[in-house]
Amino acid sequence: MPHQPSHFSTRDYLSALAVVIIWGLNFIFMKFALHDFTPFQMGAARYVFAVFPLILFIKRPNLDAKWLLLYGLFQGVGQFGFLFVGLKLGMTAALASVLMQTQVFFTAIFGFILLGERPSRSLQIGLFLAASGLACFAMNYIAPQTTNTPATTLFGLIFCVLGASMWSASNIVVRKAQQSLTKDTSFDAVAFLVWSSVVPILPFVALTLMYDAEATRWRWLAAPWSSWVSVAFLGWVATIAAYAMWTALLKRHPANRVAPFSLGVPVVGITAGMVILGEQITTWQWAGIGLVVAALLTVMLGQRFTRI
Repeated sequence: MPHQPSHFSTRDYLSALAVVIIWGLNFIFMKFALHDFTPFQMGAARYVFAVFPLILFIKRPNLDAKWLLLYGLFQGVGQFGFLFVGLKLGMTAALASVLMQTQVFFTAIFGFILLGERPSRSLQIGLFLAASGLACFAMNYIAPQTTNTPATTLFGLIFCVLGASMWSASNIVVRKAQQSLTKDTSFDAVAFLVWSSVVPILPFVALTLMYDAEATRWRWLAAPWSSWVSVAFLGWVATIAAYAMWTALLKRHPANRVAPFSLGVPVVGITAGMVILGEQITTWQWAGIGLVVAALLTVMLGQRFTRI
């Protein structure tokens, strides 16, 4: 087993900070690109950038093709397809950054159903808090405030939650793919990500041809440079660079020491959404945010306090 350092170095802290900022700003770039791209067009363009030019230099991972196919469908078409549609239908970048973190709890549910993984006591408490948080988000539409206009739409909420569930399904695929390897074969996360990114391109193009209005079907080809920069950021920086840094941290340190840094993602996302895009958050949504963050804290840090 490779040696894992006992302390984070300055480089490790800088890497973790960079990933948190990149993934938090990720939602702002999505919003920018959606001004000129439809959700399906942005999905296709994002994965073209994620694939090229790295696929020309990175060898295909030594895995059964079904794992690449399943991951590409769940993580690419599923997670980001639903997320992009949700953002287009009325979800703010700020709240999307929070809702996507519920993948932690969907992963636990799928892990229990599909892999027989028993949830710990802290995870059970976290699931209850997360469910309560989602209920608060839903209350924003059931009992809206009279003084504030709802900052999101119900369909935007539903599609973002569906995106989080697809992210969870892709996590299960990764676990199964790793379990399929022999003891002498290591899991190359970057190669896996690059080659699985080939899968969503054609489905997104097909969805564009099937569902995008004819007037907008090819408009993305004339999109301004700012939207193309946003898509390049999503493909090269948020997907490949950030994921590579995160994976490197997980290789050098235990997962329970790396995972808490992801709590910074919604903090950056909420701040950026409010400051850069001028997004508003209602009282019900603040309550939901608080409960989801509390749930994440319980799962990541609370196990030591919930043991009997």
